Amino acid sequence: MWVVFSLLAALSASVVVTLTKIGVKNVDPVLAFAVQAVLILLVSWGVAGWQGKLPELSSIPRRDLLFLVAAGIVTTLSSLFSFQALKLGAASRAGVLDKVSLVFVVILAAIFLKEKLNWQLVLGAALMLGGAVLIALSQKSMNN
Repeated sequence: MWVVFSLLAALSASVVVTLTKIGVKNVDPVLAFAVQAVLILLVSWGVAGWQGKLPELSSIPRRDLLFLVAAGIVTTLSSLFSFQALKLGAASRAGVLDKVSLVFVVILAAIFLKEKLNWQLVLGAALMLGGAVLIALSQKSMNN
């Protein structure tokens, strides 16, 4: 099932990039993210409440909570950077270059999570990096 959820995440991320590019056309990227962040907050807490998970909040180990808070801070920075990139550049280029994060995930997982690399994983990451760079550096055929 992780593959299905990963593909659904990728599909929804592509829709987010497209909608955000339209939304930031005449709006400051920080304000645009603030609008989306409120909805993220409401929906995520709403789902947690609907599933009855809120009482479990107090049982999250302190160490795990610190990592989740740190990830939340970095997620916010990532989104702010992404919104600025979409404001300034074409969605097809900024959105794709943003996905170089996949290559960084492979590297960070190997270093910090001790996940094993094999030649297929390394080759796939290299191809993703090459494709993203090729797309990002391509000549624009349309404005932004």
